[in-house]
Amino acid sequence: MSKSHLSYRTSNPALNSNTFKSSTNGSALFIDNTMTIQGTVDKTAISLVLLIIAAYYTYSSGTESMIMIGSIGGLIVALITIFKKKWSPFTVPIYAVLEGLALGSISYIYNLQYSGIVLQAISITIFVLFSLLFAYRSKIIKPSENFKLGLFAATGGIFLLYLINFIMSFFDSGISLLSSNNSSILSIGLSFGIVIIAALNLVIDFDFIEEGSEKGAPKYMEWYGAFGLLVTLIWLYLELLRLLAKMKNR
Repeated sequence: MSKSHLSYRTSNPALNSNTFKSSTNGSALFIDNTMTIQGTVDKTAISLVLLIIAAYYTYSSGTESMIMIGSIGGLIVALITIFKKKWSPFTVPIYAVLEGLALGSISYIYNLQYSGIVLQAISITIFVLFSLLFAYRSKIIKPSENFKLGLFAATGGIFLLYLINFIMSFFDSGISLLSSNNSSILSIGLSFGIVIIAALNLVIDFDFIEEGSEKGAPKYMEWYGAFGLLVTLIWLYLELLRLLAKMKNR
């Protein structure tokens, strides 16, 4: 893989072109202490197990109060992880648990309204993850510079839309196209587009994890790479829930 990776940009806030830049000095001299793809896969699996256990707890107990606690707590820990990457081995498991608590409560609410929607969203998320991993490894999808810049712009636009919707919520309003209760063709089309953008972010994540492994990033970056994937997967799952809910309302 060429050094041109360093000039690329990623739309995942947890991973950017400088992610590995300051964490590779001298690390290549100690192979056992460097980041590997397999190590990142293992850390991702551990994080997902923790998330699933926490989500199952709130989902099975019908707890709806953990949405704010898990979401706000998860956001705080995520910011700490981004600015203190060396703390990743400790903060990422905590992030996974907090987000799991929030996702379990959210999933419980969705499933009350639309029976079976949670299993559908989980299944599609897993399918998309492995499909895009296969597409990336087999070079069907090549994350070129234009691909990354375009995805960066699209993701930035989506999060600006989220921010506007969040601000409007304080005034008992919001962007109707983002509402799960809006089953118009335009609203479904918007959600479908967001799902595609979220899914394609996985390709960027794979690329940066591979780069970190090739550049001999420190071992703790395996946890940080797992964190980046976790952020994208959580976003993808939530958007799939919203999209499926809209479709069931038709």
